[in-house]
Amino acid sequence: MAIKLNKVFYRSALIVTFLAINALVIYGLGAAWSFMNTGADKTSLLHLEVPMEDVYKPSINWINTDNPGRSMDKQALGEITNDYMNAWHVRNIAYKKNDKYGIEDFYTDSARVRLYDNIAMNLKNNNWFKRTTLSHNSALDFYTADGTMVVFKDYNVEEYQETYEGDQLVFKEKDTTSYQVMMLLEDGFWRIRHLKEIPNLKDTSNVSQRKIDDKIAKIKKSKGINYYPKDSPWDTFGKKFNDSIINQDFNIINDMGLNTIRVFIQYEDFGKNRVDHKKLALLKTLLDTAEKNNLDVLITLFDFYGDYDVSNWTLTHRHAETIVKAIKDHPALLGWDIKNEPDLDFDSRGRLRVLSWLEQMIENIKKWDNNHPITIGWSSPEAGIELADKVDFVSYHYYREPEAFLEEHNKLKSIVSDKPLVLQEYGYSSYSGIWNFYQSSPEAQFEYYQLMQNQLADASIPFLFWTLYDFENVPTSVAGSLPWKTQKQHYFGCIDLKGNKKEIFNILKQH
Repeated sequence: MAIKLNKVFYRSALIVTFLAINALVIYGLGAAWSFMNTGADKTSLLHLEVPMEDVYKPSINWINTDNPGRSMDKQALGEITNDYMNAWHVRNIAYKKNDKYGIEDFYTDSARVRLYDNIAMNLKNNNWFKRTTLSHNSALDFYTADGTMVVFKDYNVEEYQETYEGDQLVFKEKDTTSYQVMMLLEDGFWRIRHLKEIPNLKDTSNVSQRKIDDKIAKIKKSKGINYYPKDSPWDTFGKKFNDSIINQDFNIINDMGLNTIRVFIQYEDFGKNRVDHKKLALLKTLLDTAEKNNLDVLITLFDFYGDYDVSNWTLTHRHAETIVKAIKDHPALLGWDIKNEPDLDFDSRGRLRVLSWLEQMIENIKKWDNNHPITIGWSSPEAGIELADKVDFVSYHYYREPEAFLEEHNKLKSIVSDKPLVLQEYGYSSYSGIWNFYQSSPEAQFEYYQLMQNQLADASIPFLFWTLYDFENVPTSVAGSLPWKTQKQHYFGCIDLKGNKKEIFNILKQH
């Protein structure tokens, strides 16, 4: 009887196990089918944490897609482009981490050999590389009738590379290389079969001459202000954006005889590489309002941005390109300020890394907009010599003793004699509380501006002071949370918290 029961038990166990296994298989197939039909892309299959366009987004331009046989449809071109960019990305990551992960998804067996050999050599020599490509210009050569092979040329690929030995940066270079590319469609992926260097395509395009003389003439006569709305400092384009309030503020600024305002765009606030078009619309509204009030606008990009890593260059480039191309024809636009006080990042991020990012951004913006001058908002006169040969005018900030100002300005002018110099930020807080040891006051603020404005007028130095309003709230991201650092930030304005004009208001008026 026991034997019979055991047989029944074993048979039942086998049946249950069989059914369980089949259920799991069916569930797995169903989940896969569901996954593939919910718009899942290959980046998810690759276990990449975020979409490719959020980690690597160089400019790619297909200059020719004609094919004598099978025509190249839009969907196929998109898939080829996407996997081609994926191939570059995983190669860049492989050389950065000296890891083979992901290579087999975008390179055929034979194409992987050279990559693997290079990784092995890098490991042996304790070398690794930060690489990126900035732009691609591709032209189709051949696309097979069965849609499984494509051959094209990728001309004048801009590549940037930093070479490291251990933790030490030993070399950096920018190069332009062209390639003959063959890709095969395997298992739903377009994989690179051949990537062979070829001669670069001669650039026969006519580069438009930059036309910035009229803007430079305006900059030399700038008398302006760094602007934030009273109730939304450091958040001009946030939820409190109100065009009526901005119009009232701009009317006040215009009545003061000022002609220029400086506004700030934060990288994350504007959507990073996926620029928020609602924010762009608000920026255009601000520009429209400025034009109505006869004010020119200097736009500072990348405020509060501090990551200059080569791996993220393409993302910041797409961010800047979208904004620049969207508003470059607006009549109120005066020029572009690449970054606010980037020299403060020299110690933490590395001076050469910061300067390389700035230099490349300047080069790009000159391509996208040839009608507006470019500057960088350095935190001090001493830093103004950096990249002075690349910018169109030199901007610096000064928050020191006013008695030493002209000496510092003239020192910079003696070094950078061929570019206009703009005092882009300066000011004095009227805060007189305990956290400032009672060392300031509205009277001290008055004396500061009286001396500064006389010097600026006598030397005909363009200026933008800080700022229109005292602010009730100052974000901790601006000056931290320590009261002896933050309290004075509330009281730099020429209009107080109650909306009353302070003593300095009349000094700052220009007529």
